[in-house]
Amino acid sequence: MSNKKKVVCKVRLKDGVLDPQGVTIRHALEQLGFTDVVDVRSGKVFELTFREGVNGDLRAKTEEICRKVLANPVIEEFEVKEE
Repeated sequence: MSNKKKVVCKVRLKDGVLDPQGVTIRHALEQLGFTDVVDVRSGKVFELTFREGVNGDLRAKTEEICRKVLANPVIEEFEVKEE
């Protein structure tokens, strides 16, 4: 059995930041008859698998990775969840 640890980081644009991909998807949904959808916000999901025996707080390490690499803190926010 593996002791590797997985942490998921969800990155999305902050409220108020234009999401062109979300707008395009919403328009496509409307064209396909899904008229009940009024807004779509797109994002990215990153699954990070840490090696066995990693030291320290995985959540804190993942948050640092998100701040420094995976998310643009000016326009994006992120959520971290250990699995």
